[in-house]
Amino acid sequence: MQPPSRRTFLALGLLLTAGGALTACTGSHDGDGGGPGDRRRPDPDEPVRLRAVTDTDTLLAGYDALLAGPGAGQAAQLQPLRAEVVQHRAALAAGLPTASVSPGTAASSASASLSLSPSTAPTSAVGTEAALASLERQTAQARLADLGAASPQLARLLASVSAAGVLHAVALGDDAPPTTPAPPPPVPSAAPTTAPSSPSGPASPPAAASGAGLSPEAVTALQRALSSEHAAVYGYGVVGARLPDDQQRADARTALAAHQARRDAWQRVLGGVGVTPSAAAAGYQLPFAVTDAAGAGRLAAHIETRLAAVYADLVAATTGPQRATAAGSLRDSALRARRWGAAATPFPGLPDPAVPTPGTTGTPGTTGPGTTPTPTA
Repeated sequence: MQPPSRRTFLALGLLLTAGGALTACTGSHDGDGGGPGDRRRPDPDEPVRLRAVTDTDTLLAGYDALLAGPGAGQAAQLQPLRAEVVQHRAALAAGLPTASVSPGTAASSASASLSLSPSTAPTSAVGTEAALASLERQTAQARLADLGAASPQLARLLASVSAAGVLHAVALGDDAPPTTPAPPPPVPSAAPTTAPSSPSGPASPPAAASGAGLSPEAVTALQRALSSEHAAVYGYGVVGARLPDDQQRADARTALAAHQARRDAWQRVLGGVGVTPSAAAAGYQLPFAVTDAAGAGRLAAHIETRLAAVYADLVAATTGPQRATAAGSLRDSALRARRWGAAATPFPGLPDPAVPTPGTTGTPGTTGPGTTPTPTA
């Protein structure tokens, strides 16, 4: 693996922008809060949210059963994980007409309340951390099963919460490898694109919109994912060059191969609909100097954290196999980021809804055209 050239420029900056808005956590409905005679507009996401909240109640009951059992020493590990599950519940319940989360529950390990049927969780079956880890993984899989029925923003939230559930399972001792979706197939195209891409470079956004079978938003998000994977491949070359020949370097090689495979998959998807895939830049400017193994690990965590945000946006912009693959990629990047030492977050790939993103104005926790990414010093 080659060290970075002093002439490198551009695009690990693509990995500096942390995803889009956590709008699914702040939903509202016409008629909510009105008088008794107001009629609420039906929310197509309501069945998905209700299922997700019910599953979360079952999971919380599992935590409570284990915390109430013998072995109080495990509370120090369980309480932070349970607190994140409470935050998941509050986000998933947002906008439901019967939702009622007590003040402060999202920031603590206190129980959340919701006017739904009482949980029928088999609490007696959750007597060990291994059993709770299995329940976390099952719940994470249930989130993914509802991706196709969810709106774009709710799908992004479900994918993030699912990734968090897998991280919880790993923290509880479940080291089973996650089920990774197969690379997405090219989108079927009924006819070739009518506007060929310019031979002088990647397709511009208007030309990209002509990709048959993909929306303009999906093409834009796929191009961004591809560009980010190009940058990740370069970045892992730097990471590997700064690590000793040990397990960490082996992990870096494994991650590099995974990003190369994902890059190739997105190139096939875009090429299959007649869109010119974004090419790798001649070089990339690192977000900070990497001079030793500690810096290499920090760079790897940075790459994976930013890729999780890119894939959260891709979940919202795509449908079908592409959405499922994007959710799997979000999860994989979240797992690798944690392995490289990234800080824990209850919503991998999404900004903290309570913390404004630097350089933005307006709603806290959102990013957009006004964002000014700040390189890490």
